Amino acid sequence: MIARVVQPKLRKLLQQFPAVALLGPRRVGKTTLALALAEELREQALYLDPELPSDRAKMTEPELYLAQHEERLVIFDEIHRLPGIFATLRSLIDQRRRKGRRNSQFLLLGSASVDLLQQSAETLAGRIAYEELTPFSVAEVAASGVGTADQLWNRGGFPDSFLAASDEDSFAWRSAFILGFSCAFTK
Repeated sequence: MIARVVQPKLRKLLQQFPAVALLGPRRVGKTTLALALAEELREQALYLDPELPSDRAKMTEPELYLAQHEERLVIFDEIHRLPGIFATLRSLIDQRRRKGRRNSQFLLLGSASVDLLQQSAETLAGRIAYEELTPFSVAEVAASGVGTADQLWNRGGFPDSFLAASDEDSFAWRSAFILGFSCAFTK
């Protein structure tokens, strides 16, 4: 995995805030970064993906389920799939603050949609920090020793495109990515 500039910032924000939102476009590496953090934290982290029926079922009663994991960092991938969760998170954060736990409670992953930002900002004001994950930067590529700035220019900074086995594979990925978005917007 190419080290991301945002990694130390993310760790610092988690030490300062009860909730941190990691925002960025689809396929930019938010899940990869969060899973690497979960791996570092081992039993102190819990990863939930609301796109999985089993994880979505756990959120039918989020207050009860999350109370069982009060001492862990709960990572919610695709948080926009759980639009009603923010009020519950606010209440849990406030309860835990009264008990002395002031940080590292929730890491929320999602795209920087207007709805997501508005919901989280209104409900979690003063409890959440935001960090953006962008495609690979020149500095990240240079520090990794993987590829070159020219390769980044030609393939773009989305990990699957940049790290593709060939320029042809990179082009195929970008074409499929763009086609997927255009199909989603024509529905």
